[in-house]
Amino acid sequence: MTTVQPELARAMSRAQAEVRSRTQVRLAKKTSNLFRSRARSRDGLDLSAFTGVLSRTEATQGQPATATVGGLTTYEQLVDELFVHGQMPRVVPQLRTITLGGAVTGLGIESTSFRDGLPHESVTQLQVLTGTGEVITATPDNEHADLFRAFPNSYGSLGYALTLTIETAPTSPYVALRHLRFTHLEDALAAIGQIMASRTWAGTDVDFLDGVVFGPSETYLTLGRWAADPQGVVPSDYTGSQIYYRSIQHKRQDLLSVRDYLWRWDTDWFWCSRAFGAQVPAIRRLWPRRLLRSDVYWRIQDLEARHGIVAGLDRLRGRPAQERVVQDVEIPLEHTAEFLTWFLTHVPIEPLWLCPVQLRESRQNPSKNPGGADKTPQKIGETPWPLYPMRPDTPYVNVGFWSAVPIHEGATRGDVNQAIEAKVTELGGHKGLYSESFYDEQTFAALYGGATYDRVKERYDPQGRFPRLYDKAVRAR
Repeated sequence: MTTVQPELARAMSRAQAEVRSRTQVRLAKKTSNLFRSRARSRDGLDLSAFTGVLSRTEATQGQPATATVGGLTTYEQLVDELFVHGQMPRVVPQLRTITLGGAVTGLGIESTSFRDGLPHESVTQLQVLTGTGEVITATPDNEHADLFRAFPNSYGSLGYALTLTIETAPTSPYVALRHLRFTHLEDALAAIGQIMASRTWAGTDVDFLDGVVFGPSETYLTLGRWAADPQGVVPSDYTGSQIYYRSIQHKRQDLLSVRDYLWRWDTDWFWCSRAFGAQVPAIRRLWPRRLLRSDVYWRIQDLEARHGIVAGLDRLRGRPAQERVVQDVEIPLEHTAEFLTWFLTHVPIEPLWLCPVQLRESRQNPSKNPGGADKTPQKIGETPWPLYPMRPDTPYVNVGFWSAVPIHEGATRGDVNQAIEAKVTELGGHKGLYSESFYDEQTFAALYGGATYDRVKERYDPQGRFPRLYDKAVRAR
């Protein structure tokens, strides 16, 4: 069990007392990466004391290095603190202000996910503040294994992670990149399958893998590998006038410092900074470099979502209203070409991000689950994470798309998102819940572990102090 520092013990006691004194509890956070409407709280639960790396262990023979980290620690802070020790999280989500607790309770993904899965798969222990006001230590094989397994994708509806112990991995100073162009989607996806199976391409190791679809006949896979020495190459800099995603179309090889690689998508919020004019050269020259980052853009769009200034101007100009289509979906690799072809035909959004992912082999078949309803060994093909039931024996591709489409005459807001939801379900995939969802309650329960969720919710939040997952994800409560 994790030893809690005195100041954290006091903060923990205050948080427990506060939860017990309330009928409804929400978390106070300075930043967010959600893209769905949500109830606002002026007196949210303050867990800001739980930040930073609290302790570490070094790797030993057969055991990886670990770090015990506060749940409110952003990945920007976490990376900086671990780099000093030559370590990093196994999976670092693409935006700086995503918190470790947020990535575990709300899922995360990045270019190491083709071999290291999702961030919660690197967690070995959770300390969770539950709806009863208790602080529960949950591991894969203790009496609270049911909470450990149900916590990923619960979005704070089962409790808040105060501390997490995660496996870490060694890092190198640089990442060398190769951008491979494909004119057929099927060829790109075949290459993904080959790399996921062998973790190599053309005889060279692949440590990082993602891609961008610019159109039906223009797809790029970016293959990264660790590099200790730049070998005379000056690393590229995409934190100023140059834009990373555009370089993919024009360079076959590249080199980035590891820090710049990890945050390559944050500077321009993938490509979404163009909505704010930040990619117009004249505006970019005036935009302070320190403000070219995702949390700045998020605050701008949040203001628009609350006040509708641009939407109001569009109405005055006679332009159609817009439906926001901001989603990440996991599609089985064997069906990804079909999904992309359908999407590019029916939804006018480009580019699209591709991020291959497969659950980690070492965690596929836990031999026991004392806290869950089923204590028998897991069967092949069953999911160890019931609220986001990806199959451990199946390669997937995360497809990310973040934009808006016009609502044409006769259509209503939500039509496009619901069509996407239906197609994802048809192809055996799932979508993340950080943005708007339109499922009915029965369908949602079937897709996101409803029976397991109900059991765990009843055990750890019987008074319903935290909103239910469906209420948060669909009803925006």
